[in-house]
Amino acid sequence: MDTHVPQLPPIQVTELDLDGPGGAVLSFGPALEAAEPAAEGDVYALVRLRGRPVATIVCHVTPGEDPATTVAAAARAHLKGTRPAAEDRPAGPADGPPPRVSVVIATRERADQLARALDSLLVQDHPGFEIVVVDNAPVTGATQDLVEHKYADRVRYAREAVPGLAIAHNRGVAVAEGEVIAFTDDDVVADRQWLSALTAPFAADPGLGCTTGLILPAKLGTPAQILLESHGGFAKGFAPRTYDPADPPADEPLFPFTAGSFGSGANMAFRASALRAIGGFDPATGTGTPARGGDDLYAFVSVLAAGHRLRYTPEALVWHHHRETWRDLTNQAYGYGAGLTAYLTALLVRRPALLPALLRKLPRGLAHARTITAHRDSEGAVVPGAHGAQDHPWPRHLSRLERRGMLAGPFGYARARRRVRGVPLPWDRDNR
Repeated sequence: MDTHVPQLPPIQVTELDLDGPGGAVLSFGPALEAAEPAAEGDVYALVRLRGRPVATIVCHVTPGEDPATTVAAAARAHLKGTRPAAEDRPAGPADGPPPRVSVVIATRERADQLARALDSLLVQDHPGFEIVVVDNAPVTGATQDLVEHKYADRVRYAREAVPGLAIAHNRGVAVAEGEVIAFTDDDVVADRQWLSALTAPFAADPGLGCTTGLILPAKLGTPAQILLESHGGFAKGFAPRTYDPADPPADEPLFPFTAGSFGSGANMAFRASALRAIGGFDPATGTGTPARGGDDLYAFVSVLAAGHRLRYTPEALVWHHHRETWRDLTNQAYGYGAGLTAYLTALLVRRPALLPALLRKLPRGLAHARTITAHRDSEGAVVPGAHGAQDHPWPRHLSRLERRGMLAGPFGYARARRRVRGVPLPWDRDNR
């Protein structure tokens, strides 16, 4: 097996703001405030135009060069002759006041990371929101102590004894008071405008059921982090897009079953009424269950199947701390595959009316599933090395692990479903 861990030098993660595609530098610095300023070496940069994310680039700063000058030159060259994605706001009535929002973070025994995420959420520019931390199957009191002491009166604490990300999210849904419920993870740092950008489309489009946003790497310091990002990471590109079940996209013949193209669970929001109407997240899916994932994918497709639109908005940005070790990456590869087929199994079990459409598209769907194990399309985002490239090739054994996960996903879902059988959903428990 090709299990040798490649030796890859760290890549510095920065952001650059330009006054137009060929304009002056408005700001340049590390993506996160605590990081060191950019120096010589490889640099991965988010490029903004007057604050709006439009692209990522990778370049190299040689000794003696000014990093800002080098990165700006690379960014202008990348943007030359291109037209950055327009705002492309969805059709609908004039924007009303921003909706009241609940932000839910499910966590388990990662108090240090959680504190970093909460600090970024508490400075959001959204005018009205609450934060709910769901402590999932805790073994210590560290999370509760953190929330109730450091963040007293600013963050709500809820405990969910049953393990699993989906059921923890459902606990958040049960206690959330917002018209819109946003979800993120404890290993992200949210851009200050994240929540406003993620939730504004709900005011513009009353038929919108879900939004997702852009996820970029907070650090690229280890081979595992670099390879994950070179495989596409979590980025879905810089072009805003609305997915409408009444007008399926011509370029996605497998719609809506290619749920992975819509976004990821670290950066998503739902109209609370739409999410509750579909029964929330399937409690037999997600991290912490034998299904290994698929909770977000199940929710995306279920909301679309109910007739709601889904909006991807790249201005809603979070920085994700990818797992650092090689073991983490191998587990993640297997989990991707398992989560994909687990979510498809969940759809068949819980939404059998979708079976005819799925069967019609199944042959192409299986081909697509095999394809994504070899390459994750980041929709125009420049990643540090591409699949199959000689600089950062994606190890074949990780693709094999992902395919093994696909085979195991339905069985994992069945085991997880047996585990939660008879366990009432959080809102049902609360009403007893």
